[in-house]
Amino acid sequence: MKAKNQRLVLALLALVALVGAVLLGMSALKDRASYFYSPSDALRDHVELGRSVRLGGMVEKGSLKREADGVTIDFNVTDGAATVTARYTGIVPDLFREGSGVVAEGRFTAPGQFAADTILAKHDENYKPPELAGNGMHETGSLKK
Repeated sequence: MKAKNQRLVLALLALVALVGAVLLGMSALKDRASYFYSPSDALRDHVELGRSVRLGGMVEKGSLKREADGVTIDFNVTDGAATVTARYTGIVPDLFREGSGVVAEGRFTAPGQFAADTILAKHDENYKPPELAGNGMHETGSLKK
């Protein structure tokens, strides 16, 4: 075989090996991916029960209920069009409250019923830490007097 043909064969084998490695990596990561759904998307797409997903939306006002054990909460996540009931056991973030944004990681146990393993509270772009809110430290004024 000529040297030119050997290089071509080696280049093709390297390309096949690279494509195989990428496909194998994608296959392994597919099961680890956690897809994001809004309540409307989750109910419309009939998310597979037990599959790890992220559910995002707003905590519906008046829906937050704490259990007697002090660490289990039930709340509704809404996007304005649909609502999903979620349950979480653990310590919630300080920013988690009714009317605020939330991303819950977990799985659906039944249609419209979500068991959260992790809660991430979202804040708007005007967030101020509680220690600094109201004391004027973040206020900026004009440099001209």
